[in-house]
Amino acid sequence: MSTPAGQSAFFAGLRLAVSMLTVLPARVDRVNRRAAGVAMSLAPAIGAGLGASVAALGAGLVAAGSSPLVAAAVVVTGAAILTRALHLDGLADTADGLGSYRSGGEALEIMKKSDVGPFGVVAIVLALLIQVASVTSILARPPLAAVAAVAAAAATGRASAALACRRGIPAARDTGLGVLVAETVATPTVVIAALGLSLLAIPAVPERPWQGPLAVAGALGLCMLLVRHTVRRLGGITGDVLGAAIEVTSTLALLVLAVGPGA
Repeated sequence: MSTPAGQSAFFAGLRLAVSMLTVLPARVDRVNRRAAGVAMSLAPAIGAGLGASVAALGAGLVAAGSSPLVAAAVVVTGAAILTRALHLDGLADTADGLGSYRSGGEALEIMKKSDVGPFGVVAIVLALLIQVASVTSILARPPLAAVAAVAAAAATGRASAALACRRGIPAARDTGLGVLVAETVATPTVVIAALGLSLLAIPAVPERPWQGPLAVAGALGLCMLLVRHTVRRLGGITGDVLGAAIEVTSTLALLVLAVGPGA
């Protein structure tokens, strides 16, 4: 049974997760590494809720007579609005930092700039194109399968943030979001989340029950490679790296889930 202190940490982490990962108002009274660890551990659940919400909207538009392409554009736009486009911003900054072929402090300084460079622009455009195209195919499926697919992809994207915050992966800076959340998630938590997401993804492609788990595994595998590369180049993770991991991972998951029956 949870102790009062344990319950307090859980709800503090839940509010922090909602505040960091959505536009929903959530009063955050406690910001510390314990709450940050809970927040990152709950990130996949927050992502599943966001994904299911925008996917239900898209499925409703298709049922009302909208084309899957228009509905997919609304789904992707809705996801960006509900997250303040912070993850896309992180993707752009990380792409600019890594694309500069500089390392350490020099790359981090590029990532801190408020403007978006050519690598960042290309990264955002390609990610959004793939997302809209993938969701277009997914929305051609029965509503429950479509909602399961988008929810699983969004949850997998947020699971990548938990994966990047597991113990043994340092922060790249002494300040910022990275230092708050780095090394706060235990590896067993990530494994349990991955297994749960694999089950969630099965209904996404009913004719191929193996495809959903494959999408989850492949996307998280790509996340591991991205995080390893950023640690080698930057010295650790930052808030921008977490945003990039979320966008890259969820985009690949959508792409894999979009292939096959009903597409």
